[in-house]
Amino acid sequence: MTLTDIRTRPAYPWLRPVAVAASLLLLGYGLLRLIDRLDGHSDKGAWAWNTGHSLFLLGILGFAALIVGLHGVLRTRSTRLRAVDDAAALAGLVGAAAFVWVILGDLFPRFADAVQTPDAVLLGGPALFELGLLVLLYRVAAARLLPVWAPVLVLVGFVAIGVNLDLLPVGAALVLAGLLPLRPAPRPARIG
Repeated sequence: MTLTDIRTRPAYPWLRPVAVAASLLLLGYGLLRLIDRLDGHSDKGAWAWNTGHSLFLLGILGFAALIVGLHGVLRTRSTRLRAVDDAAALAGLVGAAAFVWVILGDLFPRFADAVQTPDAVLLGGPALFELGLLVLLYRVAAARLLPVWAPVLVLVGFVAIGVNLDLLPVGAALVLAGLLPLRPAPRPARIG
C-alpha cells in the first residue's frame, strides 16, 4: 500500500509560498501584538491592534489555503488514508473558520456584540485547526514532500503559542522553520 498515488497526485507549486507567507503574517501579528502591549495593555482599535489582527486574518486564510492544497496533494487509493485526509482537512478548515470568527469579532466590536462567540469556537477552533494541519503535515512528510522533523517544529510552535501568547513571535518562527522546506508535489507522469 502506498501513501499517495504519484501518478494521480497533482502539482501544487504555490504550496510553499503560501505556507511561508502565512507563517510570516503570523509572525508579523505576533510582533505587532508585542508592540501593542509595550505599555502593559492592549489598545483595541489602535493601529498596532488593527494591523496585527488584519495580518492574523490574512495568515489564517493562508493556512486555510495551505490545508486545501495539502489535502489535494495527498491523493491515495487507500480508503482509510483518504478518510484520514478528509477528516484532517475538514477539522483544519472548521478551525480556521473559528479563528476568522474570533478575529472579525476583535476587529469589529459591533460584530462581536451582535454575535456572541460560543466557548466551543474559542476553545475548539484552535484545537481543530492545529490538529487538522498537523495531521496533513505528517502525511505530507510521510510522502517525502517535507522532512520528518518539520511537523514536529510546527507542533512546538503551536505549543509555544498555546503556553503564552507573548511567545507568538517565537512560535510563528518555529512554524515558519517547519514549513519552509515544503516541496511541491512532482508533476503527474504522462501516460501514453
